[in-house]
Amino acid sequence: MDLGLTGKRFAVTGGTRGIGRAVVEGLLAEGAAVAFCARTPEAVAQAEAELAGDGAQAVGAAVDVGDSAALADWVAAAAGKLGGLDGVVANVSALAIPESADNWRTTFDVDLMGTVGLVDAALPHLLASGGGSIVTISSVSGREIDFAAGPYGTMKAAIIHYTQGLAYKLAAQGVRANSVSPGNTYFPGGVWSSIEENDPALFATALGLNPTGRMATPQEVANAVLFLSSQAASFVTGTNLVVDGALTRGVQL
Repeated sequence: MDLGLTGKRFAVTGGTRGIGRAVVEGLLAEGAAVAFCARTPEAVAQAEAELAGDGAQAVGAAVDVGDSAALADWVAAAAGKLGGLDGVVANVSALAIPESADNWRTTFDVDLMGTVGLVDAALPHLLASGGGSIVTISSVSGREIDFAAGPYGTMKAAIIHYTQGLAYKLAAQGVRANSVSPGNTYFPGGVWSSIEENDPALFATALGLNPTGRMATPQEVANAVLFLSSQAASFVTGTNLVVDGALTRGVQL
């Protein structure tokens, strides 16, 4: 299937590792140009060097998405470098799970307002391109109560609600908005890799909950993002695509 992404221009937050990195790699493989950001300058420089080659256009920048002004400046710069934007992927999470006042504030600023800030800054460019795609990364923790039911799960649920509202408001203007809710996703250096090492009991419990007997790979989640970002999903908007290997059992109505 031709996803129709050749020549399209995307901005991806949190693009140096895990799901975000897999999304960037997938978009580049489909012929898109990508601007990506992450918080650590060294990680951005390394990713940019690794992604360069074979004519790929990948432009990295160090940005804290919790800083709304810096985020808006980055989106403007990305659109300038790429000649516009056809899609955005809001991927960053603070992963602040324990319930504390600081974690509630951080998760609000990074997970929720980082998503809102990206969309607000990118929307004029998406409209100027004649339409476009917004994909937000939520979580199965936004669908049901689990060990991350505090700040993390609450803000992930808010992201789904926010995205479906965008879909309704923007449909007549040709802009689609969808969310992807991954289940537990494993990659070296990621949160589940750390849990496997530091809390093997929790890791074993989480692994045992999934009937597939494993966790997702970043690439499997990224495939869903690429589909929703593409013309192959031209009539898909306002959906929350769960990618969890049947981990969750609630019916999504």
